[in-house]
Amino acid sequence: MAKTIESKQFTLKRRDFAKGLLMAVLTPAIVIIQQTISEGQLTFDWQTIGMAALAGGLAYLSKNLFEPSKKVTVEELPKK
Repeated sequence: MAKTIESKQFTLKRRDFAKGLLMAVLTPAIVIIQQTISEGQLTFDWQTIGMAALAGGLAYLSKNLFEPSKKVTVEELPKK
């Protein structure tokens, strides 16, 4: 049985927000932690991490918002 998933341009779905949140949290945290370790220390500047997370999340959501419309058909495996 095939399942068709449609994504229209200028729309965001719940999974877009979930993935955006994940990207917003992980990417800047990893980059900032890597930078502080390479400097020989481990300090957390929460304001910098928060601003980078906000910028990363907004960038990801903007990318998804302006992505062209597309349809994806997924074949489901038969259940045993």
